[in-house]
Amino acid sequence: MERTMDARKIETWLYALWVDSGDLSKDLIEYFADENISTCIWHPANTLGSLGVLLLGDVNAEVRHFIQEASQNGLRRLLVVYTAQAALPPDEAHDLLQAGAADVLIWKDLPDPPAAISARLKRWARLEEVVESPLVKNNLVGESRAWKALLRQIVEIASFTPEQSPAQARAPVLLIGETGTGKELVARLIHSLDPLRSQHELMVVDCTTIVPDLSGSELFGHERGAFTGAVNARDGALAMANHGTLFLDEVGELTLNLQVQLLRSLQEQTYKRVGSDQWRKTDFRLVAATNRDLSLEEAQGRFRRDLYYRLSTWTFRLPPLRERTGDILHLTRHFMRQDNDGREPPEIDGLVQKYLVQRAYPGNVRELKNLTARMLTRYVGPGPLTIGDLPLEERVQYLKQVPSHTDCNLETGVRQALEQGADLSTLIERVKYAAYSIALEEAGSSKQRAAARLGVSDRTLQMWEKENSGSK
Repeated sequence: MERTMDARKIETWLYALWVDSGDLSKDLIEYFADENISTCIWHPANTLGSLGVLLLGDVNAEVRHFIQEASQNGLRRLLVVYTAQAALPPDEAHDLLQAGAADVLIWKDLPDPPAAISARLKRWARLEEVVESPLVKNNLVGESRAWKALLRQIVEIASFTPEQSPAQARAPVLLIGETGTGKELVARLIHSLDPLRSQHELMVVDCTTIVPDLSGSELFGHERGAFTGAVNARDGALAMANHGTLFLDEVGELTLNLQVQLLRSLQEQTYKRVGSDQWRKTDFRLVAATNRDLSLEEAQGRFRRDLYYRLSTWTFRLPPLRERTGDILHLTRHFMRQDNDGREPPEIDGLVQKYLVQRAYPGNVRELKNLTARMLTRYVGPGPLTIGDLPLEERVQYLKQVPSHTDCNLETGVRQALEQGADLSTLIERVKYAAYSIALEEAGSSKQRAAARLGVSDRTLQMWEKENSGSK
């Protein structure tokens, strides 16, 4: 994979704001050319690819706004290089990251700044190639900032950890998230991308189905006669996952006794079949998933602390659908395409789009998938999918779906603001700012989608952004 990426030219853009040395940009462009990195100067009217470098001599509101625009709220990879001799305060570095920068480098602290910049661009280019590949995009659908950030982390630890640090190739991964957020899909992706494990088995074990009375036979295997019904010797999941990946779904359901046995197997890379005294070797990468708060389970004595720390070398939280509403329509079209044998799905009427985005999904992506299938079953073309294609129970919810602007959270916030002396005009501006900011963040790169969700024109949204470019 390294040779493939190095063989083709990486495209990036470069821009400088308040940089003292006029030769700095020229020197970098020349260095990049030798490294097979094609460079152009950024301009807001152009779309210049997903990688960029910003040379920075100061941090202020204009810079933060520039980063937000150029990185498309973090969807594009933007490397910020601070070139001033003065120290960069930690809070200002944090502001740059919050605005959308992928990383911040301090020029004067680097032994070889061009090499450091080039190394990150090459790694990010390889990462983006995988993130945008059919393997990822066709299985883990979404364009929101939160989802893209998660995918980049998953791809990095799955694809690049073994080559960068062989000792970390066995490091367990813990996936935390509500039911229906896609934990098994992420586990399968980690296995598929791991260059050391993907040629071997992925073993999936649902820990809710493990029978405690059998002492973990599903995990460790058993000898003939080890218990009633054990008429033959049998391998368990740890043996069958050798050289591959073991996925323990709902690991929080394991009994304390099995937690002890699993911990020893992870530490020693050995296990014993039930009914045997012989230790056997195994080598696998463990991916565990849970919808429980394991730190809380540990505090209450239901999960071993040492096992929790062993599992959580890499911990990723999968966001619920309510935190990535900008992905709802992407997912809906994806599911319709799947259910329609890959053919292009029908358009979705505006009323249905609004309902889908505003609807609650306690079952997360899985619930949206089921709803999409029911709508598509009722759909009769040609033409768009309309409100009449909603199942009857959904239509009842649609009629009730009048957003409440006096819910308890909003009332509490208004009450606190009034107590602090805010007047009605101030309250309106605060709510407007929050609504615009949330819509832009969740819509990712699509300002049109953000404007449609707010019920304003694209021009109104652009004017608001310009007026508030200095706000934090």
